[in-house]
Amino acid sequence: MNIESTFATYSISLLKGEYLPRIHACVDQLTDEQIWWRPNEASNSIGNLILHLTGNVTQWIVNSIGGVPYTRDRAREFAERNVISRDELLSALDKAMDAAEEIILNLDPARFAEVKVIQGNTTSVFEAIYHVVEHFSMHTGQILLMTKMLNAKDLDFDDFPGAGMRPR
Repeated sequence: MNIESTFATYSISLLKGEYLPRIHACVDQLTDEQIWWRPNEASNSIGNLILHLTGNVTQWIVNSIGGVPYTRDRAREFAERNVISRDELLSALDKAMDAAEEIILNLDPARFAEVKVIQGNTTSVFEAIYHVVEHFSMHTGQILLMTKMLNAKDLDFDDFPGAGMRPR
């Protein structure tokens, strides 16, 4: 296995094996109203964060690397105030993640050095994937924190790579 394949496989294991299941577990514990709660107007709701993650993955991976047409409305991801159901939010995120997985795992190793311009930033395919993984991790952490705030209980996730959803 080459370094590109190792990187691709590990990236997907984090995105789909660690972060996405934790988001699902959090959302499953909340009402639709809690998903759209925000502590103040300067903060985002979990719903906004899920819309944002869906947009980010779709733009950076599915569109920019995979070539699938997509027009992103990034401002709407944060401006949305209508309650979109958990099922609709998670379905869109899952669809984006499935498409990203297919693209990342099937990339020709030579494409990792390919240069792209995404959101006005010049980046390699390797860097774009790395960005999506770290960005997804950051917002997953915010979703976990907000879920703890709303439920006032520990989520019982191990916090090291490979721990997945095992209880402590």
